[in-house]
Amino acid sequence: MNTAKAKLLAQKILDLADVKINGTRPWDIKVHDERFYNRALTEGSLGLGEAYVDGWWEAEKLDEFFDHILRSRLDEKILGDWKTMLWAIGEVIVNKQRKSKAFEVAEKHYDIGNDLYEKMLDKKKVYTCGYWKNASNLDEAQEAKLDLVCRKLNLKAGQRILDIGCGWGSFAKFAAEKYGVSVVGVTVSKEQISWGDELCKGLPVELHFKDYRDIEGKFDHIVSLGMFEHVGHKNYKTYMKIVSDHLKDDGLFLLHTIGINYSAKTADPWIEKYIFPNGRVPSAKQITSAIEKLFVMEDWHSFGADYDKTLLSWFKNFDENWEKLKPKYGDRFYRMWKYYLLVSAASFRSRRNQLWQIVLSKDGLVGGYESIR
Repeated sequence: MNTAKAKLLAQKILDLADVKINGTRPWDIKVHDERFYNRALTEGSLGLGEAYVDGWWEAEKLDEFFDHILRSRLDEKILGDWKTMLWAIGEVIVNKQRKSKAFEVAEKHYDIGNDLYEKMLDKKKVYTCGYWKNASNLDEAQEAKLDLVCRKLNLKAGQRILDIGCGWGSFAKFAAEKYGVSVVGVTVSKEQISWGDELCKGLPVELHFKDYRDIEGKFDHIVSLGMFEHVGHKNYKTYMKIVSDHLKDDGLFLLHTIGINYSAKTADPWIEKYIFPNGRVPSAKQITSAIEKLFVMEDWHSFGADYDKTLLSWFKNFDENWEKLKPKYGDRFYRMWKYYLLVSAASFRSRRNQLWQIVLSKDGLVGGYESIR
């Protein structure tokens, strides 16, 4: 398609989201390279993201641009091939989250540099959504989230807790210090282990480099914060069966995960290629199907709007510390990481993505469960 026709079609599509090409509003886009139009229209989400990283287009407020795109539901309005403007169809047959591929996301994302995460995250190094109900900054929101998890599990001194996808040990450290429990954490990231061991030194915390399918032992309670997004729909039932097998009969399992409003077997192609290889976000239906005959649902807490605030805080920290990070990571990484954080913020602001904390028991708590907020 020639450039003029591609530009006209792109503007026609963007009109549905109240976005103008070379407009003056913060969410309008500025096109610096005319090749952008054909690339975005023919390559969909992948081409749109790659063109941004290449510097072909810009928006003053990238998160506001994507908020407009997602709220307008262009993927539902556009028919035929142009539907790829937002989402592309990926593989549905291959089990991309099989055990042999479980460590790829760490190599691509979590192991790229602890210095990056130290500058971006809060002081406790929490890489999941904060809880902003009574918080005024990121540090307060993350501490509130960790305490919320501990209270939902009703932690008692002396209990032994399993943390699946333990990150740099932020939950393990907090729970051990504040609630007197011992924690075993597992992660597929070598960098998280090395830094986490240092952060948790002197505490009853063990962090192990292993896949969740290699967990051993029984635990009073189990928690998983922001790891279920790497499990994949083909493995949800297996994951829940493993959790059930390692949870004591009277224990609780708290699952903290991003969620989406429909059952999907694919992911956004740009995010999968550059940020989270093999990642898949579950729907409520997929989760409830996976827990059938294994768990009783005690509580379901949705606070996805808080992830918008969390992601904007991460971007602010990243942006303010960029000059310290730039020599190692370079300008293309800045645009890629900015795109990732702000697109993600928009996905929660537009309510296309959710954040759920789900409390499960094996047989139902006698007398019922008291919801904690």
